[in-house]
Amino acid sequence: MELNFRSDNESPAAPAILAALEQANHGAAWAYADDPWSARLDDAFSELFDTQTTVLPISTGTAANSIALAAVTPPWGSVYCHRNAHILNDEGGAPEFYGNGLRLVPVDGPDGKFTAEDMDRLVRANEGHGVHSFHPSAVSITQSSESGTVYRPDEVGAICEKARLHSMATHMDGARFANAVASLACHPGDITWRVGVQMLSFGASKNGCLAAEALLFFGDHGLQEKAERLRKRSGHLLSKMRFVSAQLLAYIDDNLWLQMAGNANRQAARFADAVSNHSEASLEYSVHANEVFVRWSPGGFERLEDAGVQFLTWPGRDDLARFVFSYCTDESQTEALCSALTA
Repeated sequence: MELNFRSDNESPAAPAILAALEQANHGAAWAYADDPWSARLDDAFSELFDTQTTVLPISTGTAANSIALAAVTPPWGSVYCHRNAHILNDEGGAPEFYGNGLRLVPVDGPDGKFTAEDMDRLVRANEGHGVHSFHPSAVSITQSSESGTVYRPDEVGAICEKARLHSMATHMDGARFANAVASLACHPGDITWRVGVQMLSFGASKNGCLAAEALLFFGDHGLQEKAERLRKRSGHLLSKMRFVSAQLLAYIDDNLWLQMAGNANRQAARFADAVSNHSEASLEYSVHANEVFVRWSPGGFERLEDAGVQFLTWPGRDDLARFVFSYCTDESQTEALCSALTA
């Protein structure tokens, strides 16, 4: 039995997604997102989010995040994000590259989250020097967070309101957005446009798709042409975009995205219970979605590895490891992991 809990990026593509790809592979179709599948995205996502939504299909989350931030941030502007945010630590400087030198400003906060007050204090601390200062231009919220926690609608709304008062644009990095919505059991609009989020990097590759992401703009934003030009200039306007768009349509059809994310969350909760009841291991963060961070001894983790369990030992920490559960993690795999933990 394979026991790979390193990352949901390592899971296979879901059967329904592969079926959609096979169906889209019949005959010719116009290139560069002028195909029938891409033409349906705006209407499909507008119905999903219950508001006017413009969709740019993109192949990677890094590109989605970077294009979004570059579209609203000048080179002398700054983007506020959590200190553990993916855009700050795991995207190789891509936001700064796309934004011609924009500044990412880390905001501290427990459990992978920051508050409106945390951001407001830092914005005010960095202002007052006129043209000598970076101009606060945007805030980026990771949902679910890099610690596996989830922002509630009121928390997102408070951050967006502070951003509005500072005339900052609002972006959400939703690489695991499906897991957050499934965890909160809410309408996707409740943690995005209804509380002030203007742009969403809508992740799909971690949850059963194959190199398929999307950048969503809510309402009358006026940013579409700029974002499309950034997508083209950065090499992310694929000639055969129909294969990305077909996946996105199948992904949201009949709530498939939430069903898959719900399974991942349930398996993570089962393992989190086992860790909570362990005599030595403990949880580093609350478990809201599909990531479980475990604090234990190096020897304990070595025993798990000897039992054939694959996971990620956190960089710089030999006493912390991350376990990620995917749409296709089944109960027998989770049970085997729990048994290895207590062996």
